[in-house]
Amino acid sequence: MSPTATATAVFLSAAPSSFSTRRRRSRLAAISASLSPSSSDEPLLVRAARGEDGLPRPPAWMMRQAGRYMAEYQALAKRHPSFRERSENTDLIVEITLQPWRAFAPDGVILFSDILTPLPAIGVPFDISDSKGPVIQSPVRSEEQVRELVPIDLDMLHFVGESLRILRNEIDGKAALLGFVGAPWTIATYVVEGGMTNTYTNIKSMCHTAPNVLRGLLSHLAQAISDYIIFQVNSGAQCIQIFDSWGGQLPPHVWEQWSKPYIKQIVSRIKTECPHVPLVLYINGNGGLLERMKDTGVDVIGLDWTVDMADGRRRLGNGIGVQGNVDPACLFAPLPVITDEIHRVVKSAGPKGHILNLGHGVLQKTPEEAVAHFFDVTRSLRYDTLFQGSVAEELQPVA
Repeated sequence: MSPTATATAVFLSAAPSSFSTRRRRSRLAAISASLSPSSSDEPLLVRAARGEDGLPRPPAWMMRQAGRYMAEYQALAKRHPSFRERSENTDLIVEITLQPWRAFAPDGVILFSDILTPLPAIGVPFDISDSKGPVIQSPVRSEEQVRELVPIDLDMLHFVGESLRILRNEIDGKAALLGFVGAPWTIATYVVEGGMTNTYTNIKSMCHTAPNVLRGLLSHLAQAISDYIIFQVNSGAQCIQIFDSWGGQLPPHVWEQWSKPYIKQIVSRIKTECPHVPLVLYINGNGGLLERMKDTGVDVIGLDWTVDMADGRRRLGNGIGVQGNVDPACLFAPLPVITDEIHRVVKSAGPKGHILNLGHGVLQKTPEEAVAHFFDVTRSLRYDTLFQGSVAEELQPVA
């Protein structure tokens, strides 16, 4: 059976575990009702990311919306305990990606994958340990090791392209299909440190002791990541999120020197070759970097939950989109509290250029009922009601 046929069979036969089939179908059916009659053929999320006027409500999705908090995922993970298998097998990628789509009908469906997935395709093998996370046996710290890196072999990532093509067909325009990548600095932290770290001492010291080696590594990664984004877009991704997950571990002036130029290099190429595809940049702990992030040229800045949305919007102005930023822990609160927080964030972001999300990924043990409520509330929102009688203030970025 072909991957497409297999994935479709899995999709049709999967049995809901926590919510009734009727309730899931009603959520999927509610999507069309939540869009305005004049809506273009493009998904709401793509239009919001481009800063279009006149949208009926903010689109919503969640970082890590497919994963360990879902009972359906936990059951699948018991049958397939290897994360590498789950994230590198077309049928499993498609099934896991579709689990939250079937359950909650978010406006964005993000590929189930990992920012380190492309590493073997540039000559950096890695393993994932249950206790240590990613493990790279030969960290790249010398000029010779950088020279041994190869241009990205996209044939080794065929499962990503196959999965995106299947997902684009399954979603059938009812939501935006998102791809994602890690930013060069964040990927380099794993490659240099050999895995997870709390101190980043090796890579931070390289900024001073081996700057040419680090520049060579970051330049190679920027080229490979650009190629990988274009591959994802050509396979069906309609929006791309760049995760500079560990960029927030740098002082702002150091991020300006060692992360930002390589993100700008990627953005410049994508804007030339795929100008129709919006780019979102997310950095964990980005309160000190917002204005600098804007200068990368991306379309949307993701705010983590420690940044007040109103303050973030004031600092960035209305000329760029924002994403976020409900505290992931809020989903453990009573449902009315979640409703109030969604309303607060949406009102603070304003009626244009906002993608509702969490300020970080969904936490383990998050109640599925709370996730469902998050999306149900979002679908019920209407900008004309939320901002009735008010004039949207045209904010300019703070100098």
